[in-house]
Order: sequence, then C-alpha cells, then structure tokens
Amino acid sequence: MTNPWTQRWDDRYSKEEFAYGEEPNNYLKEQLEKLNPGTILFPAEGEGRNAVFAARIGWKADAFDISAEGKNKAIKLAEANNVTIGYQVGELESLDYRTQQFDVIALIYAHFPAEIKSAIHKTLHQYLRKGGIIIFEAFSKKHLEYLAKDDKVGGPKDIESLFSIEEIQSDFPDYEIIELEEKEIELSEGLFHNGKGSVIRFVGRKK
Repeated sequence: MTNPWTQRWDDRYSKEEFAYGEEPNNYLKEQLEKLNPGTILFPAEGEGRNAVFAARIGWKADAFDISAEGKNKAIKLAEANNVTIGYQVGELESLDYRTQQFDVIALIYAHFPAEIKSAIHKTLHQYLRKGGIIIFEAFSKKHLEYLAKDDKVGGPKDIESLFSIEEIQSDFPDYEIIELEEKEIELSEGLFHNGKGSVIRFVGRKK
C-alpha cells in the first residue's frame, strides 16, 4: 500500500466530525445482537464506531486500520462511551494477531485495494476460530450505477475494489453460508455514506 492511500484516510479522519458517524452500521448491529459476546476483530475500522458499539454490548473488541488519525478518533469515541477497545495501526501482515484468536470477524465497508483484498480475506480466515462467524457488508460491483446517479452515497469508484457474490464464495470457501445476498439499501452514515446503494451482505460460519 502506498503512502497516498494512507494519507487519504488520515486526511479524512483528521477532521472533527466523524466521517461515517458515531453510530454502528445497521447490519452489524442486527447480526451482533443474535450472538453471545466474545472476541471480535474489525479490519479497516477507521474511527471506531462499530468496535465501540461491540464493546458497549459486552464484546472484547479489537480493530486495525492503516490510519493513525482513525485510531485517535476511535480511542476518543471509546473513552466517551466508557469502554476500551484494542486498536493496531499498520498493514495486516505487520500486526500482532494470533491464529484462531477471534470468535467473530466483522468486515464492514472494508474496501482494501483491489490487488490485495483477496489475500487479506485469506489471512483473516486464519485468525478466526473454527465455528467462528464472518459478518460482511460492503459495496457490490453494481454500486457503480448508484454512484453515477448520486456520489453522496460514497464507496470506491473502481469496479475492482467492489465485491460480487462469486468473489465472496471464492475468498471464503470453507464456510457454511448463513446469508449471502446482493441488496439495494438506503444508507445514512455520517458525511460519506448517504443515499441508495448496492451492497453484498454475507454471514458465514467457519467449518
């Protein structure tokens, strides 16, 4: 990953307002409320809204991102909510996670650069225990049509960084699929996710 990529997110997260708001993603909230709290990892977690929510309802929440500014905001948000989260900054291969460390991994709009996204998914697979759950929501390849009509909905502008059902099946082959669908949803998340978009939603249990 290049410095311009890191700089982009540092710039976005250095502002006073929260780029994607302080409330958790709706799909994540809905899924976590079905599970007993345990250990959970949030890749590309940015300003911490989802990790802080998980911690508030009893999860031991860990997160990582390439943006130090994101971590700063996340720690402040955690303190404001009287919870603690673990948060590492850097690229995944340099971070300190253990095999089968987590009960759940939540990928919420974790749009990694196209050339590394599948490799990151395969690495994350190792950190999830057998029987553990992946919760995933991110923009689908069809989302470009929505973005062309309204750029306030946000998301990557290159199709390679977006997801398809086939890619998810390929990246997570060793999972019982609990839910996997492409869906039009209405987003209202902070400054950068507003309006109709197309997403892939996936919940899978590691075999």
